[in-house]
Amino acid sequence: MDNTPLIFITNDDSTSAPGLRVLIEIMQRLGDVFVISPQGLQSGQAHAVTVNDPIRHALIKADGRAFNEYSCSGTPVDCVKIGLKVLLKETPDLLVSGINHGSNASINMLYSGTMAAAMEGALEGIPSIGFSLCEYGWNASFEHAKEPIYKIAKKVLENGLPDSTALNVNIPAISNEPLKGIKSCFQAQGRWDEDFDSRIDPRKQPYHWIKGKFVHDGLTEGSDLHALENNYISVVPVQTDFTNYQALELMEGDFDEN
Repeated sequence: MDNTPLIFITNDDSTSAPGLRVLIEIMQRLGDVFVISPQGLQSGQAHAVTVNDPIRHALIKADGRAFNEYSCSGTPVDCVKIGLKVLLKETPDLLVSGINHGSNASINMLYSGTMAAAMEGALEGIPSIGFSLCEYGWNASFEHAKEPIYKIAKKVLENGLPDSTALNVNIPAISNEPLKGIKSCFQAQGRWDEDFDSRIDPRKQPYHWIKGKFVHDGLTEGSDLHALENNYISVVPVQTDFTNYQALELMEGDFDEN
């Protein structure tokens, strides 16, 4: 039996994204790879799934177990579901998503298709990681990120992760200074202060472009934003259980009825 690890790869930036190609290159150093990614850009789709239309997939390349790549008409979570339930005949040893073009630190994780794919992997009991580069440019450099991504993925392959847990890994954009290292962090408090640019089209119908700015808690030490600001890679363990246990204890059964 082949003991080579099988690594599931997906993203939300589409099959043509440079970040996906870099992630494939890195993961091939660790094992065989299975790739399925959206046909088009799916940023900001969070944990959306396709329920009102059929989901289609297409083979891009096949090379035995060593390399198989597909495109998918759906969302990043659709990619994971189709990959695991339809296309694969075995459970992957690791699921990785990205490398996203843009930060998914702090509250951005909730909107992220990249991280939703990783969370879907965690729901299926697969050690899962979402990787993001804090640079939105399509031609961004990933060179400085390759070795840290390899090290993080290798460690998770070797040691696993707690049940229902995924890692949210964010990497500073390349700069004149080398990365200082990797830090385990908590999620910073932040939110988007949003507005809309509202206009009227030639048919006299209104339409809107979302805009806004990201506001945060001032880069609290120990948070992912603080690590990134100081040129560290941030690693935040996130879980599928959203329960606020502290609030549950404080409520003391306020809403319970017999």
